[in-house]
Amino acid sequence: MAGGAVEEIVRRAGGCAVIDGGFATQLEALGADINDPLWSAACLITKPHLIKEVHMQYLEAGADVIISSSYQATIPGFLARGLRLEEAEGLLRTSVELALQARDEFWKSTLRKSKPVYNRALVAASIGSYGAYLADGSEYSGSYGEDITTEKLKDFHRRRLQVLGSAGPDLIAFEAIPNIMEAQALVELLEEENIQVPSWICFSSVDGKHLCSGESFADCLRILNTSDKVAIVGVNCTPPQFIEGIIRELKKQTKKAIAVYPNSGEVWDGRAKRWLPAECFGHKSFDVLVKRWQEAGASLIGGCCRTTPSTIRAVSRILKGRTAYTASHQI
Repeated sequence: MAGGAVEEIVRRAGGCAVIDGGFATQLEALGADINDPLWSAACLITKPHLIKEVHMQYLEAGADVIISSSYQATIPGFLARGLRLEEAEGLLRTSVELALQARDEFWKSTLRKSKPVYNRALVAASIGSYGAYLADGSEYSGSYGEDITTEKLKDFHRRRLQVLGSAGPDLIAFEAIPNIMEAQALVELLEEENIQVPSWICFSSVDGKHLCSGESFADCLRILNTSDKVAIVGVNCTPPQFIEGIIRELKKQTKKAIAVYPNSGEVWDGRAKRWLPAECFGHKSFDVLVKRWQEAGASLIGGCCRTTPSTIRAVSRILKGRTAYTASHQI
């Protein structure tokens, strides 16, 4: 079940599907405040039209998989903002619905072309780590404190997973998971809730050899390989220079499809709420690297923080040898 949808999108994409990923960066460019504790999820409350606009931009750039704006959207976070429970759950559903609407409108527009060049994209409902909710930098260290257990992490993620899974996405994307405990919690939760939507679990790394927590990819893969509900494994929000080595390591440890969507190379300081100056790889470097990532074994490739639709356009062009669709749309 889980593998079928993934295999199909990869096949239709010509062997390697393109993931959007850099959602918050583009929202920021359009005026969203990424210093808000809810980050891009705040736009679900204040500027939902921007979310749909960004989805359209990534579809036009060539994305085969678009990721919902729910990475940092959590029920506790919305409740802390003063919303009622039903409003919080409604916003989670809205994050998926906006992506589905953009996907379907874009698909209809391509069918009007005599020779449409794009396939109908998949929508992935994003679920960020517990640390992303805390917004204290722990999503980049995996250090949640001694009182956090696997059961507490399952309790934290459970209702959000139920709501997003029932909203109609094609995939569920667990993103930037920083430690093994959370990976274990997610695998158990998928089984306990009998989630029928294919899932991926992507980790983050700061050195290319370990998770942000310092734990090994091999130990994580031993957990993920036991789950039929996890169709894809990989990394995101990780510097580009580490990606090829990570892919090769993952290929040794799993037979699941591999997804990689690194950041630009800059580093987010979760405490200071700013991007630290570092080598930014830019679009040209992605042009050079994405083919190597595909050859190393990645089946889904894209960009994460500080990448843009221009990055995805470059990735699509390199992997598929095609020019992005540029027709205008009324949002």
